[in-house]
Amino acid sequence: MGHTVLSEKPASQKPENLQKVMWALAWPAVLLNSLQTVNSLLDNWFVQQLPPSALTAVGASVNVVFLLVSLSFALGTASTAFVSRAFGAGQAEEYRSAATKCLVVSGLAGILAAACGILGAGTAASLFIPTDNQAAIRDLTLYLQLFSLGLPFIFVIQALAGALRGLGDTRSPMVISGIQILLHIVLNYLLIFDNHEILGVRFGGAGLGLAGAGWSFSISAAVAALLYMAWASYTPLKSQWRLSLPSADWVRRILNVAIPAAMMSIVRVTSLMAFSLVLKNVPNASDAIAGMRPGFSIESLAFMPAFGLSIAASALVGQSLGMGDPLRAKKVGWIAAHWAAIVSAAVSLPLFIFADQAALLLLPDQPAVAAVTASYLRFICATEVLFGYGMVLIGAMQGAGDTRRPFWLAIGTMWGFRVPMAGLLALPLVFGIPGLAMGADGCWLAMSISQAVQGLLAMLIWQQGKWATVKI
Repeated sequence: MGHTVLSEKPASQKPENLQKVMWALAWPAVLLNSLQTVNSLLDNWFVQQLPPSALTAVGASVNVVFLLVSLSFALGTASTAFVSRAFGAGQAEEYRSAATKCLVVSGLAGILAAACGILGAGTAASLFIPTDNQAAIRDLTLYLQLFSLGLPFIFVIQALAGALRGLGDTRSPMVISGIQILLHIVLNYLLIFDNHEILGVRFGGAGLGLAGAGWSFSISAAVAALLYMAWASYTPLKSQWRLSLPSADWVRRILNVAIPAAMMSIVRVTSLMAFSLVLKNVPNASDAIAGMRPGFSIESLAFMPAFGLSIAASALVGQSLGMGDPLRAKKVGWIAAHWAAIVSAAVSLPLFIFADQAALLLLPDQPAVAAVTASYLRFICATEVLFGYGMVLIGAMQGAGDTRRPFWLAIGTMWGFRVPMAGLLALPLVFGIPGLAMGADGCWLAMSISQAVQGLLAMLIWQQGKWATVKI
């Protein structure tokens, strides 16, 4: 399979080579995120061929799915922070031990998340879908229950992928998670529909509808988790998986990094839930909710390079601090952020111009939903450059082990700004306060402005440099 890191100690890098090192780590993450975007777009294409209730259910699922998966990212963040610091300091036993302990804690957290997802599926469906759309409520309940079965495997994947990235290995996650995505696409095709045709040969499928999408997610996650565990023993982690509960001190250290990252995810998702409740009360609410997920999917074309650069920056910042070189860490963050802004601008401009065409290409059978999606794209692309800055610099802070500042930043921009602004812009009346009644466009405008504010504040916090003093 191959991986970036060939030795157990980091190679010293001259400052003038930082951009080359950055892109060497970033491009596999960008390619993987591109595959994830294709996967998401195909999900929407598959689901839009089902009854309209299925598309509404998938749109409403964004809140819960993002919350549950984001919790796994929080533990992956901890894994990257511990492994990259120890790797930068040349402490092989420390990063191997850290990877194993993060894996155990992540696996247990995944089981707990799965239980919450299964038990809370019905409540979530009733909360985020208009009560007059009972078909969508039933579809979403079953989908979330089946989706939740795969969460323990997703948590394992994120812990191991985070550890590998902490070593500077982004190629292994690209290959293994790429296999997971391809398997997911194939299973979606086979499990969602009841009839298929390939090269003129017709054959039957499972015909499970939206439930097939839930099964395909969980099955592909289980396969990928097994591949990650098998591969890790051939990397510098040299993991043999003699798993046991870590000491109380290690649990405390892991949670000190993971809990603020998890809380940031909760802040983001609960604010998105509140945002969706506002959207639930605008005219043509079902179309607006249904348009949100394909909008996210198309938008990801603009921010996927920033996502890859964020991963590269988190690893290199942690390694730089492990080497005792905070100036190198700071430079890494700015280099990655500037490149993210440049690429985001190059992609978001054509998306802004051709928003209608992009939405109709993805949703040819749902013109009303496509119109909402196009409007979302025009608003959000206007501030995508600043979103790229925020994404990279927040990731860089987390790579340093500083998850508290990103947490407070999320509270301020999401709950202090985005949610109340969405209500005031979208609705005619909010808690007795007159609003502008812009409908769904008011929600999109609030989201666009708030991501610009987050980017500007992230730049200020990064420049101050207090993230470099965090002890983990």
